[in-house]
Amino acid sequence: MQLDEIKALIETGLPGSQAQVDGDGYHFQVVVTWDRFSGMSPVKRQQQVYGCLQANIASGALHAISMKTYTPDEQQRA
Repeated sequence: MQLDEIKALIETGLPGSQAQVDGDGYHFQVVVTWDRFSGMSPVKRQQQVYGCLQANIASGALHAISMKTYTPDEQQRA
């Protein structure tokens, strides 16, 4: 998968989010900022992002992904 495809999947699946995607085509690092992460546990946040990518993970088109998730306030402090 291409970086812009992953970004689009996340930002479409989590309306109002901002995704930064980096990687070499096999291993991807994702940073997602979304105001609706507020009050969610880290596991729940990851589940939200994985939900956007589930079909591509299941098909094998996407694997080896790591992520960081933030609310806008958390992102400013990071």
